Amino acid sequence: MYDRIDASTLNLTEKLVALNRVSKTVKGGRKMKFSALIVVGDGNGVVGVGLGKSIEIPDAVNKGIEDAKKNLIKVSLKGTTIPHEVTATYGASLVIMKPAAEGTGVIAGGAVRAVLEMAGIKDIRTKALRSRNPQNLVQAALKGLSELRNVEEVAEIRGKSVEEILG
Repeated sequence: MYDRIDASTLNLTEKLVALNRVSKTVKGGRKMKFSALIVVGDGNGVVGVGLGKSIEIPDAVNKGIEDAKKNLIKVSLKGTTIPHEVTATYGASLVIMKPAAEGTGVIAGGAVRAVLEMAGIKDIRTKALRSRNPQNLVQAALKGLSELRNVEEVAEIRGKSVEEILG
């Protein structure tokens, strides 16, 4: 559905969203591991999310970064904001994102904020509803951003010119 984006050609920055200590009970006791939720982006419309698990925290973070680079998407932007309002769900999480006027800033909670900042969105209003699980919120935000369409894309899909769409 999406064209794969080559991470090696981009100047990506990464951000740690959540770090969890997880344990598995085995015959000899508990096995402790760490899971790291990472968001990477170039600040210019490309963003990705990854999850890494390991015994050591740095290894978990590195695995998360590698996973995020494999799951990059291109986001349609309109200046410093998004082209239209979008609602997305993932699991039990619901994220509502609305475009905002220049100078508004990023009005979003921690997990969603990380995705938006890595994508390069400067002005947006968001609301996270239902489950506030960071993994589900990040995936819902990513799903919503991937559903965004600008005027040129809509005109191409409908087989019309941009002027006909805008009226």
